[in-house]
Amino acid sequence: MKNKLFIITNESIYKKDSKNFLCDNIDLKSIPEELNNFCEINIIARSSNKLRSKTIEVENINVFRSIFSYLYFIFQSFKDNEVKYLIISLSPYTFLANILLKLFSKKHYIYLRSDGYEEYKKILGNFGKLIYHVIFKLSTFKAELIACRKHLLKNNKGNIVNPSQLNNNWFKNLKNINPSETKLLYVGRLRVEKGIFSLLNILKKSNFSLTIVTSEVDAKLKEKNEKIKLISFENYNDSIIKFYDEHSIFILPSYTEAHPQVLDEALARLRPVIVFKEIEHVNRNREGIFISERNLKSLEQTIFYINKNYENIVDRIKLNSLPTKKSFINELKKIILV
Repeated sequence: MKNKLFIITNESIYKKDSKNFLCDNIDLKSIPEELNNFCEINIIARSSNKLRSKTIEVENINVFRSIFSYLYFIFQSFKDNEVKYLIISLSPYTFLANILLKLFSKKHYIYLRSDGYEEYKKILGNFGKLIYHVIFKLSTFKAELIACRKHLLKNNKGNIVNPSQLNNNWFKNLKNINPSETKLLYVGRLRVEKGIFSLLNILKKSNFSLTIVTSEVDAKLKEKNEKIKLISFENYNDSIIKFYDEHSIFILPSYTEAHPQVLDEALARLRPVIVFKEIEHVNRNREGIFISERNLKSLEQTIFYINKNYENIVDRIKLNSLPTKKSFINELKKIILV
């Protein structure tokens, strides 16, 4: 008989019909799909009216419009004493779910994917930081923690994992590119916290071209510029590799990140990466990642250095040992299911 794992998330899922559910978060797609090979998965999430980009290939997906029905469904699952629970990220919804699990002494894990302190501060200022502090302290008390960075544990005990969506295809048929023409690439959401609008503002006074690849199906940009190209990519899978291969430098302008998947994707395709100083911690002693200040002068200097030393940088990138989806799922399996 298979183990049972309920995955509880704050992410919104779009219900296309009774069998097709879509999300935007790659972890919410890949973790349930991969762990479904080893246990029976149930997903509990908020309902979305907005079309999402990634179809989740598991059977038991439950979406709710109200917090009360969301919590009641979790409560109903307590009848089965064999169920384990995995909470992905902390938010008001998952915080209340966590409290409910604690009240009934249910075995649960909390997977910390990003720094909520920074995210809440970005949205609500110092008051947001205080709100998250309360959520974090109450949630992590007597909980099994999983994090992609030790920093996220905030001196609590926990398990460190190395998230990845890379499969063998990311390491095959590697393509060289002529760096003489600088082609910048950004892959991600069009959100303020992702820093993409800040980057667009910086590039206004430059001659650099930038391609933006996003999974947001209705993505639009106010800025109209022949140097800026926007591609809406609905099915985020291995076929996105071609965009990395067609560009010389990947840039991640985010204000806050924990373990950005796109960074590993760029390095797997042997592309140098530029990040701004706010997220210099994502370097993690890997080759091929360069730190720039958030201004045009510093960015130009960084790009100039990369272009001048491109071949040597690519050779150093080859020395990286990148995590894979298989290794990541094995880490989760050992923590949660064994």
